[in-house]
Amino acid sequence: MTRNSSDLGSCVVVGGGNYFRGGSNSGWTIPRAELDNVGILGTVMNGIFLRGALQNCDVDEVRLMTAIPIPSVGEPYIRLRAQHHLEQGKVLILAGGNGQPFVTTDYPSVQRAIELDAEALLVAKNGVSGVMTADPKLDASATVLSYLSHEDVIDRRIKVMDQAAFVLAMEHALTLKVFDVSRLDQLTAICDGQQIGTLVESRTS
Repeated sequence: MTRNSSDLGSCVVVGGGNYFRGGSNSGWTIPRAELDNVGILGTVMNGIFLRGALQNCDVDEVRLMTAIPIPSVGEPYIRLRAQHHLEQGKVLILAGGNGQPFVTTDYPSVQRAIELDAEALLVAKNGVSGVMTADPKLDASATVLSYLSHEDVIDRRIKVMDQAAFVLAMEHALTLKVFDVSRLDQLTAICDGQQIGTLVESRTS
């Protein structure tokens, strides 16, 4: 997500819990809530990996905050403390979703963006260039939509992210930028103002 002020702080919400909890849950006979708890811990592991990778690239001012308290590896997420880190220009990694099962990473991503007064939320998808006119797996002629309003998404029943997360983003007029994270330098290009992926914003913004 990108911040609304002139500071240099930036924030990343880490997901990927499905890889750890078994994705579709095939072969497991434990309750869904427990599987989601495993996924929550998986995102914390991803956060540790990302922090280490950034530090290896000489990014010193990195903070990992977790939605569930694990003080030996990161700070507990407290909104005012997170804002303070961002005001100091630090890179903030948020892991553990919002600490609750039955919630995808999409929802806490929108939630944290709103809480931390982000100008926009950059929605990184793997292997998807943006919001498509159709499912590219079913329609080879599908193309990327460069712009949509929140209302367009609802009216046309387009899948952008988890529905509850999208409704929250729409209610708070949060701008979304959907792009393919698997392509090199996409994030840099977006920050440089290049037209990449799909921009979703309120008609009144």
